[in-house]
Amino acid sequence: MSAGAKLKARLAAGPLIAPGAYDALTARIAARAGAEAVYMTGFGVAGSLLGVPDIGIVSATEMIDRARALSAAAAPVPLIADGDNGHGGTANVERLVRAYEQAGAAAIQLEDQVLPKRCGHMDGKEVVALEEGAKKIRAAAAARTSSEFQIIARTDARSVLGLDEALRRADAYLNAGADILFVEAPQSETELRAIADRFKGVPLVANMVEDGKTPMLPVEALGALGYRLILFPISSLLAAARTAERVYAGLLKSGKPDPGVDRVTFQAYNEIVGLRAYLDRD
Repeated sequence: MSAGAKLKARLAAGPLIAPGAYDALTARIAARAGAEAVYMTGFGVAGSLLGVPDIGIVSATEMIDRARALSAAAAPVPLIADGDNGHGGTANVERLVRAYEQAGAAAIQLEDQVLPKRCGHMDGKEVVALEEGAKKIRAAAAARTSSEFQIIARTDARSVLGLDEALRRADAYLNAGADILFVEAPQSETELRAIADRFKGVPLVANMVEDGKTPMLPVEALGALGYRLILFPISSLLAAARTAERVYAGLLKSGKPDPGVDRVTFQAYNEIVGLRAYLDRD
């Protein structure tokens, strides 16, 4: 079964938590922890790869390379890969879809922001015209080699043009060929419910971002509303950044590691990255 088919079947079975990963190591750790899908977060890739904010600085080539690395590290767990706004027009979207599919991803997420884009929970976003957004989703659906590769259509219109326009765009993107709908940054449980009521029977994304614009509801509550793909894109990233701050500050202050910082052992880390399997092969 392909990665896309596996993801589709799992979504049909009930709500699915997809923890965010930003490099191959975190993708591998998420899979080892029991994740049934892993989400490649563009926010996390921007920070971990370049040390920059999620405002469209990372190139398509860099995102493709990251998708390939994360897909391999998470396998056989399906990878859902953030494709931002496609990094250009329809030709760019087509190329990105083919590249992500060849990289082993199960799905690509595409949004309707202008270039440069912003993280979905930042202020000051702008969106393209509905027709342009639908044209990109149509191009993405046509470009994939297999219909099992899932197209996730995300609209950022809620923060810019209101919920009604976001719902209208989601309708258009569904008709254009999207498999999964993602209305970004609803601002209340009432809005989450309105989205779910509008698209009953359609796989929906709920994006749970710490300190973000959407209320952090329990997965059970989101599932009861009708959401199937529950993303926690930056939970690991934020915890890792805080730990790194503490470790480096402690080293520089005392000249030795802080024994109070929780960590894996050297041996446990080598187990995580599969050292024994590599040595046995050699």
